[in-house]
This record gives sequence, C-alpha cells and structure tokens, in this order.
Amino acid sequence: MIDEFAPAKVNLCLHVTGQNSDGYHLLDSLVLFTAFGDRLSVSPQTDWGLKLSGPYAQDIPQGADNLVLRAGEMTNPGGGAFIHLEKNLPPAAGIGGGSSDAAAAIRALSKLYPKACAPETDLTGLGADVPVCMCADLTRMSGIGERLTRMGPPPSVPIVLVNPGVSLNTADVFQSLAQKENPPLPADIPSPNDLSNWLIWLTAQRNDLERPALKLQPAIGAVLAALNAFEGTKLARMSGSGATCFAITETAEQCDSLAALLKHRYPNWWVVATQSLTDSGA
Repeated sequence: MIDEFAPAKVNLCLHVTGQNSDGYHLLDSLVLFTAFGDRLSVSPQTDWGLKLSGPYAQDIPQGADNLVLRAGEMTNPGGGAFIHLEKNLPPAAGIGGGSSDAAAAIRALSKLYPKACAPETDLTGLGADVPVCMCADLTRMSGIGERLTRMGPPPSVPIVLVNPGVSLNTADVFQSLAQKENPPLPADIPSPNDLSNWLIWLTAQRNDLERPALKLQPAIGAVLAALNAFEGTKLARMSGSGATCFAITETAEQCDSLAALLKHRYPNWWVVATQSLTDSGA
C-alpha cells in the first residue's frame, strides 16, 4: 500500500491577466502548499475502487466522477487500485482540494505501478490546478495553469486557513470578474529567504478574484476583516476563487492564538492553524 499526502494549496496572490478565445482565463499566481491537507492510500487490485472518509467525505462525488478515480484511470497503470481518500479539506473552497487529491493519486500510482504515467498535457483536463499540485515547491503558475516556475521549498511560515462555511463555483467567480486583463506579477520577485522583504512585496500584490467572490459570498468580507484585525497578522488574503482565506502570522504562537480566537467567536467557520509545507516531495 502506498500512502500519499494531498496538501492544501494557497494562492498567495493571483493576478488575472487575460482570457483566451476558448474561454480559459490567463493567470499569474504565486502558490504555496501547507502542512494540512487530505490523505490518500492506494493498494493494487484488478478493478478500481474508492473509499471516502473524513469530515468532508459526503460533500464530494462518490463514484466515477470523483477526480481521484479519473486521475487514476488516466495513468493507465495496467491494473486497478483500491483508493482510500481521507477528505479533510472543504470542497469548492479555493485551496485546490480536488486537484491536490488527483495529483496525489497520480504520484501514488506511479510508485505502485511502473507503467503508470499521466501525460503532462492531459493534467489540465482534470483541473487547472492539477499540474501545480504535482510538487509542493513554492511555484509561480501562469498561462491557464500549465506554465510552472518551481522556486524550491517555501520559507517556513505559520498560516491560518479560514472558510466561513460557504462554497463557490469557480466558473461563477470568473464570470463575475469585470476586468479580465490586469497587470501580471512584477518581474522582480524578491527571494523568499528574505522573509520580511518578501512579505512586504506580497502585500503589494492582489487576488483579482477577491472582489467578484465577495459579491457572490459577502461572508468572505467578515473573514478578511477578522484576520486583518489580529495584531500578529502579516498578510491576509483570499485564496484562489474562494471562499477560503488565509493569514500569515509572525509567529507560530500567534497562529495558534488567532485560530483559537476565531473558533471561539465563529464556531460555524472552518478554521485550521498550520504552516507552509517545506518538504517539496508533497
């Protein structure tokens, strides 16, 4: 049996730079992965099988439409597999849960079956975030998600993830985006090894999907306000197409304190205190 971790994906910033004639939007985003996520195990068998567990097991497809099974069959391993997915990440939340699960399934099957292989050109067919989720490096993602610049392991930073208990359809958020052509990330991205300067640079960037997501789910505004009101917050922003937001705090103790405070004040919110995943092997 092969065990694989599917970390939560955080878009530290996300600039929408255009739209192709086929409707796909062009992005320029800096992506980081966290030490909290879903877990997956794969064991060989003649056919395909899937078992779901965890707090969000009932909120994702149970059968052939599940991204994990679709990803597994795409690898064409020459056999089947029984896959157990522990679903800890809320779906449709802007943190790449399904895409990270699919990438984890591909990695696990490639270890289980020597012939298993998923062509890189097909990965975006599973989801725009699947290619970036294949490795846990800090990554600049552009194009429709297929152009990746791996930047090595991220700095170790404490992160609080918060979702107000709502989901968002990515297509709806993009459809609500009024301005499709926006400036890309500046070319002079500072080294994350200079953490203070790097965080200052990040605060000057943006998530272009934040405003349309707020219109669709105003509760996101309450989350951002709560994160920014905390004294130890260095950066607070929405991730992806929402509705999950994140806060990077100065210390791990502040991260835990912020999470505890939010859980007490907003018991219906999903709140996790975690940190960046510095092991690029995911």
